[in-house]
Amino acid sequence: MMYAAPPAASIGKRTPKLFASACIVLVSVNAFAADPPPGLARRAAERESASEEFRSRFAYQQNLLVEEIGSKGVAVGQYRERREVIFSPSGDRTERLLGKPVEHFERLRMTPEDFRDLREIQPLLLTKDRLKLYTTEYRGEEVINGIPCWVLRIQPRQLLDGQRLFEGLLWIAQDDYSVVQSEGRAVPQIMSTKEENLFVRFRTIRKRTADGYWFPVLTVADDTLPFRTGPLRLRMRVEYTNYQRFGAETTLTFDKN
Repeated sequence: MMYAAPPAASIGKRTPKLFASACIVLVSVNAFAADPPPGLARRAAERESASEEFRSRFAYQQNLLVEEIGSKGVAVGQYRERREVIFSPSGDRTERLLGKPVEHFERLRMTPEDFRDLREIQPLLLTKDRLKLYTTEYRGEEVINGIPCWVLRIQPRQLLDGQRLFEGLLWIAQDDYSVVQSEGRAVPQIMSTKEENLFVRFRTIRKRTADGYWFPVLTVADDTLPFRTGPLRLRMRVEYTNYQRFGAETTLTFDKN
């Protein structure tokens, strides 16, 4: 998010009901003495590659809401849009805006990096090709919504000019090595004498499809960005909906669990 004006806001203590169940919190991971399964990162990346290939057969809608939060803990500005996303047979992504975006920020503005992160980072799929860009660290085990998971921390090996990568945690299902949740932020933060382009910590939640793959369904963030002229809080919600397979009239169904 590009910061465009001096702030007059402080951090609010509570969030409205819409976001009350979707706030980002620090997660306490239960560390165990046992070693991780051999090849955990590799097996997760293989499963992610299969999931990405399967997901590329579906169109879906991406509904985005970003809110700038004022001193009283309520929204004083927002950006809202809906997009339809499809993939070509060769895997190329195509987007189409559904209606005109609404933008009424007081101090923020959306940047090209924000939209790139929406495409590449927040619905992260750690495929075999992307795994080589990261170092991994086993962080223990945790149960997420009844699913026993291994927890893996990933960080970029290096950040080259123009790259956008992920830094954070992945929860990997122990039954099939699927990533069921991710939490972290896009990096790097971009700061210079002329601009500050900072990025929120977010959580992306996935649900299992009837075919056994885990698709992103929701990304949420509630974070305070430490701009030089003072902190500024924002909330973000991205919903991935209406997954529909090409050439078929049926909408993708998810497991009820």
